[in-house]
Amino acid sequence: MHKPIKFVEKGLSIAANGAWVVFNGLNQINQRPSFIPKWSDKPLLKSYEKTKPPLGWPRETDSLCPTCTREARQAILDGKKDVADLLTEKVGEIKATILERDGKILMVKDCPLHGHFEDVMAMDTAFFKHLEDVFPGRDIRAHNDEKLHNHGSATIQHGRGSVLTVDLTNRCNMMCDPCFMDANQVGFVHELSWEDIKMVLDNAISIKPRRQMSVQFSGGEPTISPYFLDAVRYARKVGYNSVQAATNGIEFAKRPEFAKEAAEAGLRYAYLQFDGIGNAANAHRRVGNLFDVKLRAIENLHSNGVDIVPVVTIVNGVNNEQVGRIIEFALDNPKTINFLSFQPVSFTGRDEEVTPERRAAQRYTLSHLAHDVKNQTGIGEPIRDWFPISFMGSFTDWADVTHGAEKEFGQLTCGCHPNCGIGMAIMIDKDTKEAVPVTKFLKAEQLAKDVAAVSDAGRSRFWSNFGMALALVRNYDSFSSPTHFKLTDLLKKFDKTFGGTKKAESGAYGKTSGDRTMDDITKRRADRWNFLFIAGMWFQDLFNYDFRRTEMCIIPYATQQGEISFCAYNTGIGWRNIIEKMHMTATLTKWYEEHGRHEIFAGGKSVQLDSTAHTLKLNEEAVRAGAQTDMEDMGIAKNAREEKLAAQKKHKSPEEAAKDAAHNAEMAKLYAQHVLKEQPTLQIQGLGGKKKASEPAEVLHKPIV
Repeated sequence: MHKPIKFVEKGLSIAANGAWVVFNGLNQINQRPSFIPKWSDKPLLKSYEKTKPPLGWPRETDSLCPTCTREARQAILDGKKDVADLLTEKVGEIKATILERDGKILMVKDCPLHGHFEDVMAMDTAFFKHLEDVFPGRDIRAHNDEKLHNHGSATIQHGRGSVLTVDLTNRCNMMCDPCFMDANQVGFVHELSWEDIKMVLDNAISIKPRRQMSVQFSGGEPTISPYFLDAVRYARKVGYNSVQAATNGIEFAKRPEFAKEAAEAGLRYAYLQFDGIGNAANAHRRVGNLFDVKLRAIENLHSNGVDIVPVVTIVNGVNNEQVGRIIEFALDNPKTINFLSFQPVSFTGRDEEVTPERRAAQRYTLSHLAHDVKNQTGIGEPIRDWFPISFMGSFTDWADVTHGAEKEFGQLTCGCHPNCGIGMAIMIDKDTKEAVPVTKFLKAEQLAKDVAAVSDAGRSRFWSNFGMALALVRNYDSFSSPTHFKLTDLLKKFDKTFGGTKKAESGAYGKTSGDRTMDDITKRRADRWNFLFIAGMWFQDLFNYDFRRTEMCIIPYATQQGEISFCAYNTGIGWRNIIEKMHMTATLTKWYEEHGRHEIFAGGKSVQLDSTAHTLKLNEEAVRAGAQTDMEDMGIAKNAREEKLAAQKKHKSPEEAAKDAAHNAEMAKLYAQHVLKEQPTLQIQGLGGKKKASEPAEVLHKPIV
């Protein structure tokens, strides 16, 4: 039975609906032109000025031939092809068509040399169409950025970015599958010096539009870089108020004092690798007690004020049944977890040469995620409750207008292609743990249109706030909201998120700026309502690569060669392979001679923890559940390493058997070197880059396991 307040709020919504007609009519008169903010050299875009890439289907786009691309990359690494060709030639590029067949959306393409390729983009055509239909358009075009964005066809052309990724090192304290960067397996170390770190961070804030970006330190494992804490401090010093670490959590779990040091340095978010509930669900990472590590890392980080974002690499048939269990974990711990990031597998790095059979079995799309969430938790209607993450652009545009021209940074805007990422917001009562999708009680599509109309008028802060409030009230359904949720809670949540009023800017809700304190963190956490955001971010691989997505990338890598799209760096032509080789720090042999070895956990080795205590609520049934066995049941390898072993057993020919045996011998040497810490005998040589005069000329050997 609805409380009386719900009926009062319903009446207010009806009244606001009538008031909106008058307000919107007056708002169309003498609208102000867009201003040029301090962080841009171009004016803000009106909603009707935004452009869109080709959408719908069938449509043609520019893609890559998987085989041509790998061959071209290797030619560059071997010195047979000039890296400058990537700036002037369309290396490996072919046309692709996105079309519908048998109720699915596919990408199909043909290479005159290597034949036909196709892959699934979505298993629900209505869902795919919905995402593209509600896409609000591209963000402001990149400009004054020539020194950082100059990578041929892969050049970022639109947007201000969202998360700047800085790989501090390619060293890692794990050796697991999948790994999009092939950490610990390339035979050399690429690690940023302190001068490199300062350079890429300084460069990032020098271009326009200037970004209110998060900076995410990644790797390898960033916490094993000797400059990790210094890098966090420097990022905060130069103006980034959201500093993150993409981490497996081992160092934070082992040393509580390290978590405290990171928090004091300015770490705000830990993007924590998190593949499932229980050690069995994480067994494919080959660390004996990895789930215990995760729980301890969460405990140590959160108690020191660092927010946790579990990041889940989803592989169909390997851990997709964990989707519901992980969401249940977040719902059971709403005071600790307010963001989940699911990342459908990208067949790159160690998995780039995946067999067609395994690729078809393990492919997982954003539409799979939306349906798995509904089927496993009963929460969320795919079309009603899921939106492209770029949908938030309508609200951040409003905040840009409201904050005015004098702001040093623009709003954090996730202006990526609608095929890249999706999200669903759930409002959770921390006291009762009641959870309701926000878009069940808030008409999202109409609200976005209303907010865009408010922004387009360019009114004063007062009238922009008034228009936003009116739009929220008229699109609010009190009868569908959580039991104890009030309209005032909704208005406060939006103000707290987007900082529309001076109350938000004064820190009344708790500061989020660089000078925030533990008191500010505690104040923000005291809110009864947890706005849990469940995101899906689908990175490309060579089989579904689309340059229309690459040029809108919001997660660039900061490198010695400029800022490069996430997908162009990790897949595509493989800028990671090229840049790491160009700027190689040392061969492994030389590195170990000078620095010694760091500990690596693999082969079922456990992490020594002083304590496994935690305060998190767990579903014991989920913890006890065994690992998913779909791949074994179908007789398909789980990962590239298993594929190599299976291929060796088949002995298709003496030549293939010899090749596989040599590969496995190479892997055995690396395992002994990294994990068993035996004296290294492998000499890995590469192309150019930083090397001492005493080092020999180099040839790349890149094992795939």
